[in-house]
Amino acid sequence: MALNTSAEAPVPVGEVSRLIGGWIDRLGAVWVEGQITQMSRRPGQGVVFMTLRDPSYDISVSVTCFRQVFDAVADVVSEGAHVVVHAKPEWYAPRGQLSLRAAEIRPVGVGQLLVRLEQLKRSLAAEGLFAPGRKKPLPFLPHRVGLVCGRASAAERDVLEVARRRWPAVRFEVRNVAVQGVHAVPQVVRAVQELDALDEVDVIVVARGGGSVEDLLPFSDEQLVRTVAECRTPVVSAIGHEPDSPLLDLVADLRASTPTDAAKKVVPDVGEELERVRQLRDRALRTVRGLLEREERGLAHALARPVMEHPQRMVDERAAELTALAARGRRVLGHLLDRADSELSHTWARVVSLSPAATLERGYAVLQRADGGVVRSPADVADGDALRARVSEGEFAVRVESAPQGPQDGVARAVEGA
Repeated sequence: MALNTSAEAPVPVGEVSRLIGGWIDRLGAVWVEGQITQMSRRPGQGVVFMTLRDPSYDISVSVTCFRQVFDAVADVVSEGAHVVVHAKPEWYAPRGQLSLRAAEIRPVGVGQLLVRLEQLKRSLAAEGLFAPGRKKPLPFLPHRVGLVCGRASAAERDVLEVARRRWPAVRFEVRNVAVQGVHAVPQVVRAVQELDALDEVDVIVVARGGGSVEDLLPFSDEQLVRTVAECRTPVVSAIGHEPDSPLLDLVADLRASTPTDAAKKVVPDVGEELERVRQLRDRALRTVRGLLEREERGLAHALARPVMEHPQRMVDERAAELTALAARGRRVLGHLLDRADSELSHTWARVVSLSPAATLERGYAVLQRADGGVVRSPADVADGDALRARVSEGEFAVRVESAPQGPQDGVARAVEGA
């Protein structure tokens, strides 16, 4: 309802702002098209602030959205992007400011294509098609290089000329295909499959010059990406220029920034390799020479030692040691023998002094019966017993004439016998 106001009965500004907010709250969500001129994504905040401008009328309006809404298109939407926003108008009464609360953001034109490509990229990455572990190494010197490119294109010329200039003996298996348009994807897929089936092809290069996002769309096609992922032959992607990044770059075993760069990475430079061989040969020669010089110095040092200059010195020293040991042994043995001889002489003297022979030499005699028993007492003999008397100079026979009858009787008389 219209307000009844007059100069005498005006309405406060706050009331007008409140009423305007009430009218705007009754409005539903609308689709708004414009260009993002300012954007604020502060870390830690759950809200993103943007300014949406209409270039035709030079009018701008503030837009806010939750971070999860913006994150859905954050990879393809930035300042300057043209977007369509589904938002609900909001009125901030304290400042009297109109803004839009966005619930969905959609890029327009190329941005919409980029969103679809980003969704496909995430899906394929989740399957592991871009995993580094799937990458196959390129051969050092391929016998034959498969090349997929446009007919008579600059990409074909660059790859062939650069590769043959680097290694003149390199051979190519070329497949000319459409590199844009509706026929590009099936032709490129068929060419890649044909080259992958050839055993003599060691690496496949898919090359194309630069172009717009729409021109490079065939090289982000899901069918082509899956075909390259299934190849047993290493694949090199050389699409567009350095800033271009189709999905083929992610699934290929190697990405080259340009077709010329692909030729450099696939085929080694014969001049560089010869120089590398020369450097390695010189390095090996220096190493061997250094080893020989070190061994020669070690040998000279060993030969300079006294034992090597006069090798007989060691024998002489050992001979002197042996002579000294032998002399010492003789001295020790002589001392031992002398000591043993002295001990033996002393023992012999004691034995001689204590032996019966010594007693006999003093005039004593030993009487033995016929059975060899020694007569120790007169009671051991009887009259007429034949005895043997042993003296120091020999022995002789005796006979008992009369045996004493008691210890006080006289001494038995004996006569010498034959």
